[in-house]
Amino acid sequence: MRVDVQIAAGGCTAPAAANLRRWAERALQDDTGEVCVRVVGAAEAGRLNGRYRGIDEPTNVLSFPSGAELTGKKHLGDVVVCAPVVEAEAQEQNKLACDHYAHMVVHGVLHLRGFDHESAGEAQVMESLETAILNEMGIADPYTV
Repeated sequence: MRVDVQIAAGGCTAPAAANLRRWAERALQDDTGEVCVRVVGAAEAGRLNGRYRGIDEPTNVLSFPSGAELTGKKHLGDVVVCAPVVEAEAQEQNKLACDHYAHMVVHGVLHLRGFDHESAGEAQVMESLETAILNEMGIADPYTV
């Protein structure tokens, strides 16, 4: 299995596991590594963000690179998507929640593949790749919507 999906967000309308898996696989592209995508509630996202980033509130997506070998396959890491934050952002930005979830999964997986947005140049490369992957799936450029 290339993508393990865990849905642990009660009370939210998280996308189907098949969609989460498909979005992550698109972002993996030719990478043979495996990832886990976990959809969580605000409490879990807040704890993780506080512990690993020092920010005591939930955020839309977190990526935890691993690089470990599991059963002979490279585990790239975990992507944690906070359902309430993603759904609120989608509403605020007048986007379909499903499209915003797709963007967050793609964004998180690209971080696991080594992409970042710390500098303007890195951001341009990463955002262009995100836009191209989402476009392949019929989703509008998230940076111009």
